[in-house]
Amino acid sequence: MKLAAVVLAAGKSERMGRNKLLLKVDGRPILDLLLTALDVSPVNEVFVVLGHRLEELRAIVEAHGAEAVFNPDYEEGMTSSFKAGLRQVSAEAAFLVLGDQLGLEAELLETMAVTMELDPEALIVSPVYQGRRGHPVLFRRALFAEILSLGEGETLRDLVLRHESAHRFVEGSLWCVLDLDTPQDFEKAKKLFETSRGAAP
Repeated sequence: MKLAAVVLAAGKSERMGRNKLLLKVDGRPILDLLLTALDVSPVNEVFVVLGHRLEELRAIVEAHGAEAVFNPDYEEGMTSSFKAGLRQVSAEAAFLVLGDQLGLEAELLETMAVTMELDPEALIVSPVYQGRRGHPVLFRRALFAEILSLGEGETLRDLVLRHESAHRFVEGSLWCVLDLDTPQDFEKAKKLFETSRGAAP
């Protein structure tokens, strides 16, 4: 199964107070770490959706051979950015990946892809950690048109709930549900990441 990743990197990081994707963990920007994980994953094509201060991130995107996609409507939120990236996808399924997801694991993407491939009725696959649904989320191409036709006020959450019977789940880790919105979130996640990889704090 050919796979794509649509990485959402267009937001303003308002609660963080600065571009969180450029914050460094283990000496590297968060977006760089995320794209490195995708480099060694089963994903065939990577689209990074940019919006706010896109020039700050473009060099990182290009260094990984990913394709930058500009979303002029990025202030409308996540659904708008996912749609912008999804329009470029030629694969049979696409991961929605949050650009600030530290600790993204290539093995998790592999497990999710296999789960979808082995179950023809699976339209959506999500990781779950301690009962909480997390990211990334894998969507089969059969849903692309419906996602792209979501109207004003409709969200991806609405679509997922509509297809709950075709939603499958795999076991994820803490990284799937860890928020990275505030400076306090970042310090906690940074320490956890560097400790888990045996790096100096």
